[in-house]
Amino acid sequence: MTGAALALDERAALAECRASIARHSRSFALASRLLPMTARDHAAAVYAWCRHADDAIDLAPAGTAAAALTELDRELADVYAGAARPPVARTFAAVVRARAIPAVYPQALLAGMAMDVEGARYHTLEDLFAYCYRVAGVVGLIMSHVLGVRDDRALTRAAHLGIAMQLTNVCRDVAEDWQLGRLYLPDEVLARHGAGGLADALGRPLPAAAAPAIRATVLDLLALADRYYRSAGPGLAALPWRAGFAIRAAGRIYRAIGTGLRRRRGDALAGRVIVSTPRKLGHVGVAALLAAAEAPTRAWQRLRHGRPRVPTRTLELADVPRL
Repeated sequence: MTGAALALDERAALAECRASIARHSRSFALASRLLPMTARDHAAAVYAWCRHADDAIDLAPAGTAAAALTELDRELADVYAGAARPPVARTFAAVVRARAIPAVYPQALLAGMAMDVEGARYHTLEDLFAYCYRVAGVVGLIMSHVLGVRDDRALTRAAHLGIAMQLTNVCRDVAEDWQLGRLYLPDEVLARHGAGGLADALGRPLPAAAAPAIRATVLDLLALADRYYRSAGPGLAALPWRAGFAIRAAGRIYRAIGTGLRRRRGDALAGRVIVSTPRKLGHVGVAALLAAAEAPTRAWQRLRHGRPRVPTRTLELADVPRL
């Protein structure tokens, strides 16, 4: 995908993928710059397709989201049949072929989006886990194909990192999600803090009386996210050095969102938490030091498992341990 051999339309499509990650996620854009060029372009193509799918649902005119999801299903089938048409889908298809990405991963992503279209209700932590796995855990698994791993046991760690990041998103975006008619905070946790049945109020202003329970639930979910972040850490040594550095930086930047929410005592209704550019650069520096400290572990991985490769195992929801 990278180099002078690319046709003009392929170069234009790849440029749009790079622009998508720069436009929509400064954190991921910063982390992606730490990758080698080919991996960076592959990561941009994956991000752009995921964003394209997400926008197709979230920005669909009223009453058309189900039809948009059906079209995404068709588009994904075309990606795996070698018949992709939209430029972003064609670029994603090239990565699918180059990195042998199993169809079950993007299919699971669309299944997570179907939960949004259907207005899924999150009664339990297990319900939320399933959603987080589908919309983010599988992205970690896709990236394992993009970046390569030395040991398939690192796949669980990759899924856990995606789940941790999505739990962070859930906590950060409570107010925005409510405006979209969505509530991801599990009813069982809200009930423990005195606001069971909050989802019954969707479509109306968020009840002020629920604010203390929301804060307590956010803090509980951030503690759960930390368990998944910690689980993800040991898997980074199975990646190539620069990839491990980049993914660690992205994880630290995302985890800092949770730190900001904790400083507010879990108040997710007081505006979106932002990690400033100097703080992001600080996390990149710490990630570099930690990646350097992993050198002995990485050398052992290299001796024991050889060069990074495309994973030979495919994980599904039931395969991923709950913490």
